[in-house]
Amino acid sequence: MGLPSDDAVVIQKGKGPGEPYVITVNCPDKTGLGCDICRTILDFGIYICRGDISTDGIWCYIVLWVIPHSSKTPGVTVRWANLKERLLSVCPSCSVSFYLNQPSSHTTFSPPMYLLKFCSLDRKGLLNDVTQVLCELELTIQRVKVTTTPDGRVLDLFFVTDNLELLHTKERQDETCERLQAVLGESCISCELQLAGSQFDNLQSMSSLSPVVAEELFRFELSRAQALSPDVTKLKKSCVMIDNSLSPAHTLLQINCIDHKGFLYDILRTLKDYNIQIAYGRFSPVNNGHRELDLFIRQKDGKKIVDPKKQDALCSRLKVEMLHPLRVIITNRGPDTELLVANPVELSGKGRPWVFYDVTHALKTLGICIFSAEIGRHSTADREWEVYRFLLEENCRFQLSNMVVRNQIVDKVRRTLMGW
Repeated sequence: MGLPSDDAVVIQKGKGPGEPYVITVNCPDKTGLGCDICRTILDFGIYICRGDISTDGIWCYIVLWVIPHSSKTPGVTVRWANLKERLLSVCPSCSVSFYLNQPSSHTTFSPPMYLLKFCSLDRKGLLNDVTQVLCELELTIQRVKVTTTPDGRVLDLFFVTDNLELLHTKERQDETCERLQAVLGESCISCELQLAGSQFDNLQSMSSLSPVVAEELFRFELSRAQALSPDVTKLKKSCVMIDNSLSPAHTLLQINCIDHKGFLYDILRTLKDYNIQIAYGRFSPVNNGHRELDLFIRQKDGKKIVDPKKQDALCSRLKVEMLHPLRVIITNRGPDTELLVANPVELSGKGRPWVFYDVTHALKTLGICIFSAEIGRHSTADREWEVYRFLLEENCRFQLSNMVVRNQIVDKVRRTLMGW
């Protein structure tokens, strides 16, 4: 009645040095499965070279050629066994009831939230070092509140969930604190880990964005500062086409765009949010920095996309996701300089992996200290966003009030997020 669940995901090592690993997923289909798989792979710091997807609407067969993105995430080692377990967790159950279209007995639940609180002496790169440890431990950062005190100490509150679902055990808690204390060294003053209570509820809503800042951050077009980057010119050449003449049952969606980290996730996330099903897809290898996709798709009701308004809406949204899937601006917050980064949240409520790490890594590379940081959610008319806010230290080698310097910071952060 189907494959044993352990055989639903197979990971094969490359035949030679530098050769990509091959991930094969063979399981029942569901709308958005490709998105869930790509998000999981992105969460492990892995880059998808090329891939094929095929499904008859009941059973799905996916083959992805991947390599560790070690150059972009130094020091992070891929735990391939853990990746397999995570991929298995997003695959639908291989049960008889699935084939009979009966409701599955499997129910989703939100993993428990934990509060990781530590106090230490401040230093450059501290926040990025801590974030890297949490990523290596497969702890997902849901919210964060970082504050620097006048006496040079840092009080960090990380609200995390455990992808391994073991944080309730003393062994896992001890491992987490020990790893953090090791990276903090003698600067560590205290480290505590406990189930989150009302503290998390208080951090659900971040301090509000002013209408002017929100308009600049979430606008359709890139800001003038971002437009200074030569890479933006390449991004604007993105092409999205829809063709209904090649298949009697499916709409062909063709995409050509400059490659970036999480490119496939951004495309498949958008299709998932639109309840679009992929019948067949081919992700070609990168050619001169560009990525091509051919996807045969249909609506959830099994019909082609023939309504011109629906076609235009889908193409417009895909172009936006390829042009700037992450928004980055610098603005003033009173007398302070604030860096803001935003990314769309899936309709399922999931945010994008690695954003906090990438931003803190870019600032660490520039030698810029973070005075305070927070993560929250912000809703606009058509979607929800995850917003990262960083107050930057003024006492660094950069003159943060200088517009050229601000543009350089925005460009560095954005390029790091895009994997360039």
